[in-house]
Amino acid sequence: MILHTTEVMPLPGYRLFLGFNSGQSGEVNLTDELEGDVFGALRDPTLFATSSQHPVMRTVAWANGADLAPEFLFEMLQKQRKPQAA
Repeated sequence: MILHTTEVMPLPGYRLFLGFNSGQSGEVNLTDELEGDVFGALRDPTLFATSSQHPVMRTVAWANGADLAPEFLFEMLQKQRKPQAA
């Protein structure tokens, strides 16, 4: 199965709610990923809020042309769900 997103919803605090064709869904926090020319621009909350599902690539894309691979987003979802050590 080729992994892709089925739902993309921007949330405050540089977070996204994502659904995947694997049946899993949840929130990912992208704060630490927003660096460099393309992704750093997404620190503008108005631009970040333009996130949507790309109709062809079926992953998250933004109005400035930035996009992230669904595999990367899925891995982030898994990592961020793990309980943090005290």
